[in-house]
Amino acid sequence: MKQPLVIALALVAGLTHAWGAPHVLSKPPAEILDLSRWLLTLPIDSQRPGNPDEIKQPELGTFSDPNHFCANEKGDGVIFRAECGGRTTKGSSYPRSELREMAGQDDRRAAWNTDGELHQLSMRLAVTRTPAKKQHVVCAQIHDADDDLLMIRLEGTKLFIERNSIGDVMLDRKYELGRPFDLRIQAGRGVIRVWHNEELKLEWPVSRAGCYFKAGCYTQSNTKKGDASDSYGEVTIYRLELK
Repeated sequence: MKQPLVIALALVAGLTHAWGAPHVLSKPPAEILDLSRWLLTLPIDSQRPGNPDEIKQPELGTFSDPNHFCANEKGDGVIFRAECGGRTTKGSSYPRSELREMAGQDDRRAAWNTDGELHQLSMRLAVTRTPAKKQHVVCAQIHDADDDLLMIRLEGTKLFIERNSIGDVMLDRKYELGRPFDLRIQAGRGVIRVWHNEELKLEWPVSRAGCYFKAGCYTQSNTKKGDASDSYGEVTIYRLELK
């Protein structure tokens, strides 16, 4: 007689995220987004390869983590979540649940030149949560061999393109959390272009090597910035296409 109750409790537990948000058990993210040319970095360090964990193909084709990388309740988007107390990659003090572009369905990592052929990332996404104290989240990047070349960044309500010392480009001064937007980043033939909701916002002549796209949630805060370890950033991606 006790067994059905135990099973029911286990199912209820499986429908709840670690932070208490309801979540319906659903299909893996790879059935929503084409992840064939991506590697996933998580803000945890377990027995899996990588420090922090890295999920590569073919495992990424069926992988899901209810705390950091999973389908949303409607099954039409993928949630990327990184808590402020999460593990970080070498050279960064901030945690991420983020995809990294690969050259193909193997261990070769993408590394292209902005002076070469065209490379393009198209997305439909929404930033759905920022940390309580430092409300900063990065949702997409071009990284070169040494550092980030540009970031799509939200700070409070300001959504913009960050280019380090080159200067920022505003996309939306009054962004509301959870509102989906379309983003297209194109690089090649010596120019980077960025479209926000089909409007060209940036046309930047630049030459860099060793480049690759990143997409997901790169939370720009940690406990040293005053945020609790379980405070987090979150991004939902509804469409993700590489060309």
